[in-house]
Amino acid sequence: MAHGDITHIDIPVTDLAQATAFYSNLFGWQLRELPGFEGYPMWQAPNQISGGGLAPRGPDFQQPRSYVEVDSIEETLAKATASGGTVVMAKEPISDTSWWAVFADPDGNLIGLYEGVTDPEA
Repeated sequence: MAHGDITHIDIPVTDLAQATAFYSNLFGWQLRELPGFEGYPMWQAPNQISGGGLAPRGPDFQQPRSYVEVDSIEETLAKATASGGTVVMAKEPISDTSWWAVFADPDGNLIGLYEGVTDPEA
């Protein structure tokens, strides 16, 4: 993936088992939990380009959230805030080689950022 590509989409759900069955039946997605990410079944689209996860719905997570791959989260957050955006969640590690963050655009839309290895098996 390259800077600016949509790399991941989280879908908030209230019942993981029901949502896993729903999306598997609806789109043919294969969902699985990876070690260290129990309770967060991840899906891969048939085109192998996009994927995401089913995450527990919460007060700060009510709508699907897209994640955009960037070369540098720090630089992207600086550009976002300079352009009227707001940092919602600063850069946090996912693993030793990947990180994420969330910002709100000037209209309040939440956009996730991803930096690092995109293949969870790598």
